[in-house]
Amino acid sequence: MAHFIDRYFKLLQGLLTIMLCVLVVPVLIQVLSRFLPFIPRYIWTEEIARFAFIWIILIGSSIAVRDQSHFHVDILPKFSPKTEHNLRVILLMLMLLLAIVFVAGGFQFALFGLTQSSEISGLPMLTIYIAWPLAGLSWMLFLVEQIYQHFNHQEKS
Repeated sequence: MAHFIDRYFKLLQGLLTIMLCVLVVPVLIQVLSRFLPFIPRYIWTEEIARFAFIWIILIGSSIAVRDQSHFHVDILPKFSPKTEHNLRVILLMLMLLLAIVFVAGGFQFALFGLTQSSEISGLPMLTIYIAWPLAGLSWMLFLVEQIYQHFNHQEKS
C-alpha cells in the first residue's frame, strides 16, 4: 500500500508541475498582449488561468497534507509526549473530518457542474468542480496513512 501512496504522491507532484505550466502560458499571453500590439488579446486566457489556479491550490494542498507542510501555528505550550500524541491524533481526526466534508460536498458540487460548461472556453465545468472531491479523497488517503504510521510508531515505542 505504501508503494501505491508513494506513486500517487509522485503523480500529484507531476500534475502540479503541469498545472503551473498551464497557468504560466495564458498569463504570459495576457501580459504580452498588453505591451505588444501584434499579439491579440484573447479572452479565454483569464478563464484558463483561473481554472489552472484552482487545480494548483487543491493539488498543492494534497501535497502539503502528505508532506505535513501545511500551515500551522504553535500557540500552545509543549506538553508531555503522551499529551502531544493525543493532540496529534485529534488534529489528524479533525483534518479527516474536513476531508470527508470536501468529498461529500465536492461530489454534489461536481454533479452540479456535470450539466454546465464555461461561458468562454466551453470546457465542461465538471473538469473544474471535480477537483474538490478529488482533493478530499487525496487528503483522506494521506491522513489515514499518517494515522496508521502514528499508531504503528507509538506501538513500537
